[in-house]
Amino acid sequence: MLKIGITGGIGSGKTTVCRMFEILGIPVFYADDVAKSIMHTDEELKWGIVQTFGAGAYSNAGELNRKYLADIVFQDHAALEKLNALVHPAVFRAFDHWALKQNHAPYILKEAALLFESGSYRMCNYSILVKAPEALKIQRIMQRDQVSADAVKLRMDKQLTDEKKEHFADFTIINDEKQLLMPQVLALHEQFLSMNPLSA
Repeated sequence: MLKIGITGGIGSGKTTVCRMFEILGIPVFYADDVAKSIMHTDEELKWGIVQTFGAGAYSNAGELNRKYLADIVFQDHAALEKLNALVHPAVFRAFDHWALKQNHAPYILKEAALLFESGSYRMCNYSILVKAPEALKIQRIMQRDQVSADAVKLRMDKQLTDEKKEHFADFTIINDEKQLLMPQVLALHEQFLSMNPLSA
C-alpha cells in the first residue's frame, strides 16, 4: 500500500489539508494525537518513561502526569530528546498496526509535525510539505491559542524551517490564503491514485 507522509510547521494548516483528503475517502493517521494517547496505553512506552524520568511521571492510577514531564523536558533539551526516543518508536509501532487495517484504501496518509525530524518519513513512499508564510502562521496560532507572537516563535524554533523541510519533501502544498487548497489536494490525490495499480 502507498504510504504518504504529510507535515508542515506550526500554523501551516496541515490538519485542514488532511481533512480534505479524508473527504476524498483517504484514511489519515494523526501521529501527534496517537502519541498523546499511547503514553497512557502502551505498557512498553510507559515502562520506559518511568525508568527514564521517575515514578512521578504517572499517578498511582496510571495516568500520565503531563505537568511533571513537561517541567522536565521543556527545561532540558537532552531530556526532550530522551522522551522523543521513547515515544517515536511507539508511534511507529502504532502506525504499522493501523496501516494493516487500511487495506481497503488506495493509499494512506501519516500526519506528523515532526515527520522529518523523527525520521518517520522513511516509513513512507512519498511526503508532502504544507507551507505558509511565517507571518501568516504566527497570526493563525496567536488567534487559535491566544498566545503572543514571541510564544509562537519559541515553538517554531523547535521545528525545522520550511526551507530545510523542502529538502526532504516530494510534494508541496501552498496554504497562503491566495492559492486555493482543494485543487492542489485533488491534483495530488489523482497522482497518488495513478501510482496505485489497484485503484486504476
